[in-house]
Amino acid sequence: MNKTGKIVIVIVLIVAVAVVITLKQNNRAKPGAGIAEGVNAVEGMSTKGLPRMVDLGADKCIPCKMMAPILEQLKSEYEGTLIVDFIDVWKNPDEGPKYNIKLIPTQIFFDASGKERFRHEGFFSKEDILAKWKELGVDLTKPVSQSPAFERLAAAQADNRTKDQICYMCDGDINAKTLVTVQTDKGPVRLCSPHCYFIMYSCLTEDKTDFEKKVSVTDWAAGELMPAASAVYVYDMDGETGRPVIKAFADNEKAKSEQKSASGSIIGWEILQDKELTTRCGFCDRSVYPQDAARVIAGGLHTWGCCSHCALGVAARTGNDIEVHEKDRLTGEEIIVKSLDGKMASLEPSSAVAWFGQRQKPDGTWGSAGCFHQGFFVTAQNLEKWVEQNPYETGRLISISQALANKMKLSPQQIQKACKIGECVPK
Repeated sequence: MNKTGKIVIVIVLIVAVAVVITLKQNNRAKPGAGIAEGVNAVEGMSTKGLPRMVDLGADKCIPCKMMAPILEQLKSEYEGTLIVDFIDVWKNPDEGPKYNIKLIPTQIFFDASGKERFRHEGFFSKEDILAKWKELGVDLTKPVSQSPAFERLAAAQADNRTKDQICYMCDGDINAKTLVTVQTDKGPVRLCSPHCYFIMYSCLTEDKTDFEKKVSVTDWAAGELMPAASAVYVYDMDGETGRPVIKAFADNEKAKSEQKSASGSIIGWEILQDKELTTRCGFCDRSVYPQDAARVIAGGLHTWGCCSHCALGVAARTGNDIEVHEKDRLTGEEIIVKSLDGKMASLEPSSAVAWFGQRQKPDGTWGSAGCFHQGFFVTAQNLEKWVEQNPYETGRLISISQALANKMKLSPQQIQKACKIGECVPK
């Protein structure tokens, strides 16, 4: 064979090898590669004519771990409607190239015919996954295990209390021995306790110069109102709840007598104010007692949420991922919520739900009933029992992820005004 013929053969071989390599690469890069006539890329697993989502990750990757409970929820809630697969590409290194992934986790959406329709890299919330399926025209049936909608938009019992019996802040009953009043141009504002006064004070936007001159507290011994700033206070702790117990006295000797019989410390108004305003909500800045608040970790720092919904709002105010530890309002069981990039990443237990307390406005629209009327519950059944025990409550059950989404939609201006009271006036 002459020299020219040898060169031609070499060129042909090089071209053939290049074509084979190119075909293999194209086959790997092609959406839905390895999927043919309803058979998944995972060998031997049929789609059965159902849409399918594959999550490719690893059990030691942090965002992959956060995907794990979401995948389990989708599997159980949409069984028979959606196929959900997880592939650990660290334990099965040959699987990654089949899907042409670049990083983990990666979620790939296949329609019922096995055609790839969409892929996403990184953490992907359950709500965003369901929204994407809807956007792709895949109407997943409502999961059987999903809690039914629950709402009560009319109180179960008429509130026949007179206005002077209802606390301005918490809507609770006023104990005559702990009544606090604030004088305004429109009449007195009545509060059930010094603590509710300081909650109100901490979220007022009006000028608070010499504000204490407007405030009167009830003498625990005599039952008469007196200036708050001139009173002395027996400051004690409730052994069962750990919450402060505050009793006001006009007479220092009577305060000492109460201290001997009930323990506690004797303090003045300024020290009481310092104590009451020390712990604040990380979202709306209201005064809180840690015993009543949700514990929030945001960006490695610990803070509080004066209610469950405000706890979620810390994510919106700080821009950080958060971890919320809240108690079921009926049973006290712990509920843990974690967020990632403003979306719910995990929920323990997964059955937990939120109560969005609402009230109808004079114009017929509905708005928040306030922080005292919000809560988390480990199950919808617990929520319904709590609502039954609180006949004045109105509102609806929503998912905790929806409660978080509502907070994340707030603008900086709305966050700044959240839970604020423009001026102190009677309701």
